[in-house]
Amino acid sequence: MEELVVKEVLTKKDLKDFIYLPENIHKNEPAWLPPIYMDEWGLYDKKKNKSFNYADAVLYVAYRGSKPAGRVMGLINNRYNSINNENHGRFCFMESYNDQEVVHALITKVEDWLRQKGIKTIVGPLGFSDKDPQGFQIEGFEYPQFITSPTNSPYMPELIAKEGYEKKVDLVNYLGKMPEVFPPVYEKVISRFENSNKDYKIIEFTSKKELKPYIIPALELMNDTFSEIYGFVQLNEKEQRDFAARYLPILDPNFVKLAQVDGKLVGFAVGMPDVSDGIREAGGKLLPFGIFKILKESKKSKKLLMMLGGVKKAYRGQGIEILMGVKIIQSGIKRKMDKLDSHLVLENNTRMRAEYERVGCEVVKKFRIYQKAL
Repeated sequence: MEELVVKEVLTKKDLKDFIYLPENIHKNEPAWLPPIYMDEWGLYDKKKNKSFNYADAVLYVAYRGSKPAGRVMGLINNRYNSINNENHGRFCFMESYNDQEVVHALITKVEDWLRQKGIKTIVGPLGFSDKDPQGFQIEGFEYPQFITSPTNSPYMPELIAKEGYEKKVDLVNYLGKMPEVFPPVYEKVISRFENSNKDYKIIEFTSKKELKPYIIPALELMNDTFSEIYGFVQLNEKEQRDFAARYLPILDPNFVKLAQVDGKLVGFAVGMPDVSDGIREAGGKLLPFGIFKILKESKKSKKLLMMLGGVKKAYRGQGIEILMGVKIIQSGIKRKMDKLDSHLVLENNTRMRAEYERVGCEVVKKFRIYQKAL
């Protein structure tokens, strides 16, 4: 076997090896979902990705001879650590062939880098925020992969566990049939809103032109409502604009719902048709014609992904979350969708899990974030 060498990513050629390595690792897995490569180049560009302003990062690629064999990013999210009074580092975007020596060499490099910076604990896979793929999938490999979730091979959890890593937290993914009839409890919630003295309003959209003015206010609301979620880091003004520009082209406005109370924005919920097959057909490339394949899939997809949602703390428990979710599902029924997918839900988010179980969804996948003392 050829000698193993780990190199820090310093040149554009190194970064190209880093970005396209997963494509080679998974080339014999027809169901593997590639990333959108335009996003990948922006994600790792320190000039374009403003997250580097508050995070220290290092990228490594492992080579056997001249062939890339594995990759990893080491990360210290200084903003998150400061806000949450923590001293942890992260590993993320790890990929490898089924080779313990490669994983050991890569993770050791990250651990040593973190120790040199005074970090006491490492967690991961966890990127800049919980908007990046988080964890390794540990269960449910028989089900299709979907956008913004981990796409690792089944052997990766075993390889990282052998390096002394243990469970930090799990996330689950629910899947079920699109409900034809909503449980009676939802009718009671809707009735309560209609009979309330407060001016409750759910804002719905039919075009991106209508939606665009609400994107930044919704992201500001996300900053407020996600502050308690593990791994979340607030987006600053520039990051909000970048996030909006990144996702507005593929958002379907029919699946974005906002909640107002007495004229004040207090909640948001975002779903989207599962466009994974379109991304797969496009090979992860938007240009020149990939974007049209993705948009075409968005129109014909039969699976609805529930992506994001939040309600201001003072208004939680009143049913606003339920009402927005019902409105998104109603839009899915109108589109003749037949599957409902929860995306990723923290295992201890009992309220959200109960709602998916109430409409007949079941856990089909599980993802794990690991930790290790340094």
